[in-house]
Amino acid sequence: MIMSDNLSPPGDERVARVGWIRRLISRPELGALGGAVLVWLIFAFLAGDRGFLTPLGVASYLEVSSYLGILAVAIALLMIGGEFDLSIGSMIGAAGVMSAILAVVYGIPLWAAALVALLFALLVGLINGLLVIRTGLPSFIITLGSLFILRGLTIAFTRLATGRTQIGSLDEVSGYGPLHFLFGGSITLGGAHFSVSILWWLAITVLATWILLRTRFGNWIFGVGGNADAARNVGVPVARVKILLFMTTAAAAWLVAVIQLVTVKSVDTLRGTQQEFIAIIAAVIGGNLLTGGYGSAVGAALGALIFGMVRQGIVYAGIDADWFQVFLGAMLIVAVLVNQFIRRRAEKRQ
Repeated sequence: MIMSDNLSPPGDERVARVGWIRRLISRPELGALGGAVLVWLIFAFLAGDRGFLTPLGVASYLEVSSYLGILAVAIALLMIGGEFDLSIGSMIGAAGVMSAILAVVYGIPLWAAALVALLFALLVGLINGLLVIRTGLPSFIITLGSLFILRGLTIAFTRLATGRTQIGSLDEVSGYGPLHFLFGGSITLGGAHFSVSILWWLAITVLATWILLRTRFGNWIFGVGGNADAARNVGVPVARVKILLFMTTAAAAWLVAVIQLVTVKSVDTLRGTQQEFIAIIAAVIGGNLLTGGYGSAVGAALGALIFGMVRQGIVYAGIDADWFQVFLGAMLIVAVLVNQFIRRRAEKRQ
């Protein structure tokens, strides 16, 4: 009997150790986890005695991270499915303004106006998905068009209805209370107020991770992003999956719009500007490939956490805020290189 060279005696610890290392290296969020730890250590050193490590400091960068994290996790699912959505920034402004106009101008309770805005967001996501499927055009082009259409319509209709581009004092509008309870509350820990948006961010990350790793729909997402034709040949409803993912990103933008509405108590037609690009950067930092078929929701959440820590860490450290955009560009390039390395190691393991 000849034993294959690829087989090792049972219980050989070296085999288990190598397998564990390979599995770790193949995880898409590995680079983002290392980056998050490094960024935290840097600002703990630079600004630890200036408030970065206090409960108030932690609450501030987690709140900033939560807004982006909600978007980034939804974008990550869509990217894994092989598509992009550049309209989510404009959707934030559109959903917030629509809710405010319906409440202030037409007297609809704010909570009901927000539900109407949610239906509108889902409709836009549906249209984006259908256009991508039916025309065969890249989602980059379709949603770039949606970005400008939504932003233009938002500004035009807001000026037509109110004569201005901002609407304030929304806490005085009927129906504000229920929305504030669900989306604008806070939890006090260590003397600092942690926004409920952080809980929404964590819940969405957990839900998205469960979907990706434990459900048939999650397998479909990976399959569609990896090879849509092959997925279609084995019975995956490719069109339905992509349309639902576009509706998911639109719903995430609506959620951020409502959270900001009840927190700031006002809306602005320009709110959400460029958030689509920052969300994509966060997803890429988190290990999600631009080519689709590979990534994780946890990685996107970590990418958003890095963003929040840098955003607030710069303030606490007293560094010129202009350097933030330099950091974003550098992190994007580094993340793509790291993701490429991890993906190649993962492919060798298969």
